[in-house]
Amino acid sequence: MHQTLLPRRAVGLLAAALLGGGVALGGAAALGKLGDDTTIIREEPAPSSSAPASFETGRHESINEIYRSSAPGVVHIETTLRVAQSSAPFFGNPFGTTTQTERALGSGFVIDRAGDIVTNYHVVHGATSIQVSFSNNERYRAKLVGSDPSTDIAVLKVDVQASALKALPLGNSDAVHVGDQVIAIGNPFGLDRSVTAGIVSAVQRRIEAPNNLSIAHVIQTDAALNHGNSGGPLLNAQGQVIGVNAQIATGGTSDGNVGIGFAIPINTVRDVVGQLIKHGKVEHAFLGIEGKTLTAPIAHLFHLPVTSGVLVATVRPRSGAAQAGLKPATDQVTVQGESWPAGGDVIVKVDGEPIGSVESLIDVIASKKPGDTIDVEVVRGTSHKTLHVKLGRQP
Repeated sequence: MHQTLLPRRAVGLLAAALLGGGVALGGAAALGKLGDDTTIIREEPAPSSSAPASFETGRHESINEIYRSSAPGVVHIETTLRVAQSSAPFFGNPFGTTTQTERALGSGFVIDRAGDIVTNYHVVHGATSIQVSFSNNERYRAKLVGSDPSTDIAVLKVDVQASALKALPLGNSDAVHVGDQVIAIGNPFGLDRSVTAGIVSAVQRRIEAPNNLSIAHVIQTDAALNHGNSGGPLLNAQGQVIGVNAQIATGGTSDGNVGIGFAIPINTVRDVVGQLIKHGKVEHAFLGIEGKTLTAPIAHLFHLPVTSGVLVATVRPRSGAAQAGLKPATDQVTVQGESWPAGGDVIVKVDGEPIGSVESLIDVIASKKPGDTIDVEVVRGTSHKTLHVKLGRQP
């Protein structure tokens, strides 16, 4: 598999990093934000699947019926940004800079009749002005209510009469299964309210957030997504939003869709949006370790007394984990080409709840608030220890 790391951003390919409520993506994946031209890593392209003309299960609604019902609630977002650029060094101050105005496009959708709109953080980050267009071509200036880089979610607000707003119903992303039929509505390449269809290709994926942490429980789909689809809804066969389209995998030299797109699960979005509307920000609890899911073969190889848990790889200085005395790995062991942290603590329980994977640890930490104290049971050598950890705030 050919991989090219582009110079615009650096990506740490950790097996798993728990630096709050998220983990770093394990392995190499081609993840590009849909609202700009950034592609982080590239792979060889994979063929995309053909989309169905209608759904065969559920309510037996055609894609056209779902589209006509949902499209009025999908908006086109246009932002302007001021970007500093170095001036030509031939005249005047060789170190001078100039400011250039750039325009970016994205998507979003209405979630209530108060004028609140959900989109991606990376669509509106750094914007000096934000305009929202509805299906009737009416354009409104929007204000930023709040944003959360850890989940790549932002909330905008427009001053529009409630009767003119179409709020999209929210579904349950925990009930999404591989093979479920879905549609995506958005504005790829600025083409207003385009619809694509496909299936759920996988669940429980992890993607990198704009702050280099990761988002868990992500939905993978083969519905075609492209730049400009960012922030638009991924809907199920009942017309309910189950995710917010955020990233694509790209292949070869292409920046376009190859049949692998990712949507932030709506259950995560729902919680974040509620906090953004109420407080304008989201505070995530922060444990402060990097870890990797323990498997039975590795446990046997390392002569551990447990066969499941989370191997602690590193502990961030001055974090709650460090202050409580969690021990990081003292060595890295390569097994069949894969690196494993060895010699550190193995987290097996939090507040009495068994921890069998990094994902389960993420979920427990995500359910807490900064300042909460948790009991972390670890295996150290051949003994069990319980440490009291005060969670911090995610940096």
